[in-house]
Amino acid sequence: MFRTIAVVGVIAGLILIAFFGAEGLRNDQEHTTETSKHACDLLAGPCEWETASGAWQVRLEMVGGSSAEADYQLTVDAPASQSRFLAVLRGESMYMGEYPVPLKPGADGQYSARFSAPLCTEDAAMIWRIELQNGQEPLPEPSPIKLIFQAQH
Repeated sequence: MFRTIAVVGVIAGLILIAFFGAEGLRNDQEHTTETSKHACDLLAGPCEWETASGAWQVRLEMVGGSSAEADYQLTVDAPASQSRFLAVLRGESMYMGEYPVPLKPGADGQYSARFSAPLCTEDAAMIWRIELQNGQEPLPEPSPIKLIFQAQH
């Protein structure tokens, strides 16, 4: 009876170790991929990169607003037409949720949006990351750089 319980316990333990060990490796790989990206500060100037489909350029400008909340103008030059194009704001220095910003098409593959970054009461120097998406899915050729900016409040 004791041997049966011991064998079942050992097998269950090995299964748990295999499952959580593999999950940990997947999380480490995802984290390594994300953190190994070169950061580009959008408020310092445009961020540019090349993909198989062509050249991308992303610009962010502060366009005013009240003292508590600044407005930003985001402009994306994409090499190909995008459907359901979104810029998703995610906290880089602290998790504060996800804020989708729909990008409106303009002329010659240019998309734009005006938005306000949410106010962080904990950290006035909040760093935000912008990820470009096609609806709920990442772009087929994701940016090789991390698009970030420090919210100005």
